[in-house]
Amino acid sequence: MVRYSPPTEFWVEPLATLKRIQDEINRAFGDEYTATEGDYPPMNIWRGEEGIVVTAQIPGVSLDDLDLSVHLNSLTIKGVRHPTMPSAEVSVHRRERVSGPFVRTITLPSNVDAERVRASVDCGILRIELPRPETDKPRKIQIGTV
Repeated sequence: MVRYSPPTEFWVEPLATLKRIQDEINRAFGDEYTATEGDYPPMNIWRGEEGIVVTAQIPGVSLDDLDLSVHLNSLTIKGVRHPTMPSAEVSVHRRERVSGPFVRTITLPSNVDAERVRASVDCGILRIELPRPETDKPRKIQIGTV
């Protein structure tokens, strides 16, 4: 769930928990998740045999203002988008780009090996590679004769 400044209190979003439950039910039945307008940063998630790859759009966010954390099968992206104003003497005609702090936590489709997670940024796209733990990977069992 995305939180913008000022932080949204639970009483303002009483259905947030139900929305999260519905998203989990849809995911369990194989439905693809479609982002809503408030989900920031927008991201794509792929799962393969080696692990999970997450890409997120973070244009204009400094790496110093970005924080990633992973725990079991949850990934949290925190950051701050600073407003861009040419000077204090200008008057704003239109402001469509949102600024301020953001937090987004997503549930990953499997556990990950937190020690081997890698992240990089290229052209405003954050790429996070989350490898599966060796214990979670399928193993070929050798069959012997008696």
